[in-house]
Amino acid sequence: MQPLQHIAAGVLDVAYVETGPAEGPPVFLMHGFPYDIHAYAEVAPLLAGAGCRAIIPYLRGFGPTRFLRDDTPRSGEQAALGADLLALMDALAVPRAVLAGYDWGGRAACVVAALWPQRCAGLVSFNSYNIHDIARALEPEPAENELRLWYQYYFHSERGRAGLARDRRGVARLLWKLWSPSWKFDAVTFERSAAAFDNPDFVEVVIQSYRHRFALVPGDPAYADIERRLAQQPAISAPAITFDGADDGVRTVAAAAVHAHRFTGPRSHRIVPGVGHNMPQEVPRVFADAVLELVAK
Repeated sequence: MQPLQHIAAGVLDVAYVETGPAEGPPVFLMHGFPYDIHAYAEVAPLLAGAGCRAIIPYLRGFGPTRFLRDDTPRSGEQAALGADLLALMDALAVPRAVLAGYDWGGRAACVVAALWPQRCAGLVSFNSYNIHDIARALEPEPAENELRLWYQYYFHSERGRAGLARDRRGVARLLWKLWSPSWKFDAVTFERSAAAFDNPDFVEVVIQSYRHRFALVPGDPAYADIERRLAQQPAISAPAITFDGADDGVRTVAAAAVHAHRFTGPRSHRIVPGVGHNMPQEVPRVFADAVLELVAK
């Protein structure tokens, strides 16, 4: 990948990689948990080769991205992720872009697409509408779906916090295997991304994220208005291509389909056979082609 760059954006010093022509149509590629920017190691060159300006940032709590102030709450809530993406777009003077992501990064993209539609030229979202309905978070799902969320309940406890702090790589490696059972990644691929989990704020941001989405802890007051707006489950009107992986170990195809009505603009939903949760790294060409489809429109 290209050399790492840094920029002050909102409450963060954001570390990011940029590739492709500076005058090309901008695309933000947003990674998830527990992954990092290397999820797009093969996607980014495909986009750059097609003339796009691809920007791939480390999320808060990951890699070299750092908080600018010690007293900023280490929140991983969805409003914070969306605000970070918007702040990065502002810092880079990008008025409008195609936003693409999965997991936490897909959530950031969905938040911006829903609340600031004028900034989103198109949306590629794995797992479809990826905005939490926190008011209904304590409504149980079928037992098989609940089993998939064991890690979230683990992080709700202090035992889970201690377990993540003690063995970040062990927890992440297990999640990679469970979430993408048909993806045969090697040790080198994992370690390349695992370095991002050494960020000093990683554990705190992760724990707050998984507790906040169940309304177990308060959010950062700075994002209270954004969370209030997200509680209305706002529609996404931008042109969208959404995906589910047939082998996704986190969310079933049926679970992701529940919120299909939240897309009010043109939308194409696709189920990808043999793909788990880390779609851009598992099938980079399919992901890149979806981005380019929206860029072309």
